Amino acid sequence: MTVLEQIQQLRETLHQHNYKYYVLDQPEISDFEFDILLRQLQDLETQHPEYFDENSPTQRVGGTITKNFNTIVHENRMYSLDNSYSREDLIDWENRIQKVLGNVPVEYVCELKYDGASISLTYEKGKLVKAVTRGDGFQGDEVTANIRKVNSIPLILRGEGYPPKFDIRGEIILPLKEFEKLNQELIEIGETPYSNPRNTASGSLKLKDSKEVEKRNLDCLLYFLTGASNMCWETQYEALEFARSWGFKVPKESVFASNMNEVFDFIDYWDVHRHDLPYETDGVVVKVNSCTFQDELGYTAKSPRWAIAYKFKAEQVSTRLNSISYQVGRTGAITPVANLEPVQLAGTIVKRASLHNADQIEKLDIRLNDVVFVEKGGEIIPKIIGVNLTERTVESQPVVYITHCPECKTALVRNEGEANHYCPNFYGCPPQIIGRIEHYISRKAMDIDGLGGETVALLYQNHLVDSYADLYELKKEQIIPLERMAEKSAENLINGIEKSKQVPFEKVLYALGIRYVGETVAKKLAKHFKTLDALSVATFEELVAVDEIGEKIAQSIVEFFYDLNNIMLLKRLKSYGIQTQIVEDESIVRTDKLKGKTIVVSGVFTLFSRDELKKMIEDNGGKNGSSISSKTDYVVAGDNMGPSKLEKATQLKIPILSEQDFVKLLE
Repeated sequence: MTVLEQIQQLRETLHQHNYKYYVLDQPEISDFEFDILLRQLQDLETQHPEYFDENSPTQRVGGTITKNFNTIVHENRMYSLDNSYSREDLIDWENRIQKVLGNVPVEYVCELKYDGASISLTYEKGKLVKAVTRGDGFQGDEVTANIRKVNSIPLILRGEGYPPKFDIRGEIILPLKEFEKLNQELIEIGETPYSNPRNTASGSLKLKDSKEVEKRNLDCLLYFLTGASNMCWETQYEALEFARSWGFKVPKESVFASNMNEVFDFIDYWDVHRHDLPYETDGVVVKVNSCTFQDELGYTAKSPRWAIAYKFKAEQVSTRLNSISYQVGRTGAITPVANLEPVQLAGTIVKRASLHNADQIEKLDIRLNDVVFVEKGGEIIPKIIGVNLTERTVESQPVVYITHCPECKTALVRNEGEANHYCPNFYGCPPQIIGRIEHYISRKAMDIDGLGGETVALLYQNHLVDSYADLYELKKEQIIPLERMAEKSAENLINGIEKSKQVPFEKVLYALGIRYVGETVAKKLAKHFKTLDALSVATFEELVAVDEIGEKIAQSIVEFFYDLNNIMLLKRLKSYGIQTQIVEDESIVRTDKLKGKTIVVSGVFTLFSRDELKKMIEDNGGKNGSSISSKTDYVVAGDNMGPSKLEKATQLKIPILSEQDFVKLLE
C-alpha cells in the first residue's frame, strides 16, 4: 500500500468513526483508539505535506486565527419565517395556501424550531467549501474555519447521488449540557457566566481563534436543502432523508404530517416534551411537503409562503415596575420604557421592557411600583402584558405621560390617527441627529467599517458631525485626539467612509432614513426611478402608481424632498461621489417589450428556472404578478400548474403561454 493510500484509508476510517460518534451517537471505538488513528494520520501528513487536504479529519484539531470575517453574498437568500401563536393562525395560513393552490390535498413536514445561530453550508463535489452566517438574509459573514471545528458537520459527504453543488441550511447550537459546563468553568475562575445558549452559540462563530471554538463542543442541526440545479428530491421529507444518507445530522424529531390535525398533534406533544431535549427549542416549523407546491407558493418580501413557525407560549414572570423613562428615536418617535426590578426570564436577566406608547400605558393601567407580568414577545423582546392588581397600593396614581422631549425639552406632538408622540425638533434634538447617522452607517445601509454607535455619539459631542453628510469631510487629524481613538482606528474609519461611496443606489436610498422607506421599498423605488434626481421630483400621483407604494409612503417621500435642509444635504452627498443612480449591468439585454404587462409564472419548467423566467420578465420591462386577476396580461405555465390558477386564468380568458411561447413573445 502506498503512503497516499494509507493516508486516504485513515481519513476515510476517521470520517466514519466521527460520523458514528457525533451524528448517530453510536461510537464503535474508544476515544483512546480514535486518538491513536488520528496521530498516525497526523504523522503521515506531516511527513508528506504534498498530500494536504483541508477536509482531512486532522484539520478539526488545532486552530487558525481569523483576523477579519469576510462578508459574502448568499447565492440563495436566507429568508426568515412568519410566526404564528395559535391554531387559528395555522388554519388561516392553510387557507391562504389553498387559495393559491386550489382545493388540493396538502401534506406537511413538522420540524422543531431550534434556538441557535442560522448557518448556510455550501458543498461542491461532496466537500465542504464555505460556511456563511445568516447576516441580514442577503449577505453574511464567512466562518468556514470555525465551522470546521463542529464535529457533527461532515467535511466530506457519505454515499452518492448528491448534487455537484448545493447549500444546506441549519442551526448551530450549544447543547444545554455544554452550556452549563462552560458557565461552571467561568464561575470557578470568577468570570461572568453567559446569559443563554443561543447567544453563546452565535458569538462562538465569530471567535477569532478556532481553537476556542473547538473547546465549546458546538453542534449543528440541519433542515433545508437548496441551490441545486438538478434536485434529486421532490418533497421536503425526501430531502431530509437524502441529507441524512449523505452524513448530515438531521433531527430525528422531524415528521411527515398528512393533514393539519397531525400538525396539531406534533405541536401538542412537543409543547410538553420540549424540556426533555438536550438543546433549546422555542417552537415548531411547519412546511408544505411538496417542492412543486413550494415553488408555486413562492415568497413574500421577507418569508416563504410555504412555511410558518408556530411559537410556543412565552415564559412569563412577575416583577416590580420601578420607573418609566422615555427614549427618542431617529424619527423623533417617543418610546416609553419600563425600568424593572431585575428578573430571570427565558435564559436572560430582564431589567427593561417596552411600553410602546401612551395608549398602551392607559390600556393596561400601568402605574409606578406596580407588580407587573412580563413575557418575551416571540421569546426575544420583553414586554409587559398585565398588572397584578392585588399587589397595588391605595395611594398609587395613573401615569401622566410626558409633554416635552426628555432630551431637548421641545413640546411633543401627536398626529391624528397615530399612536406615538413625536419630538418635532428634527434638526436640533441630539438623539434624532445621532440616530439618523447611526442608521446611515448601519450594515443594511452604507455599511461603514470602523464606525459604530459610540463613535458617532463621540463625533457629535465633539462638534465634528451634525449630519451624515459631515462624515465625508472628516480628517484623520480630527479623529485621533478623541477618546479611545488611535491612528489605526482613525485610518480605518476614514477608509470605511471612503469605501461607502461605492455602495449601490438602492442602499443609499434606504440609508437616507426617509420615513416608511425600508429596504424593500428602497429597492422598488430605485428600480423604478433609476436616479435620485428623478425620485426627488416625482409627484404624489407618480409615486402611488409604483407597485406596493401606498399613500402614506408617497406622502413621506414628497415631504422629504420638499424640505430645504434635505435638498442641501443631498446636494452635498452628490458632490462627495455617493452613488445616486442605478448602475446597469451592461451584460444584460434590456428591452421594453413587456412594458405595462403583468405576468404570472406558475408550474415547473424545463428550459428555465422560475427565477430565470421572472428575471427575463423584469429585464424586458414587465411586472411579475403573484396571483391571477383581471389585471394579469399573461400566464407562463409549466407542468403541475396550480389548478386554481389554471381555472381562474381560463375564466378570465387570460392567455396561457408555454416556455417556448414566452421566448417567441420576446423575439
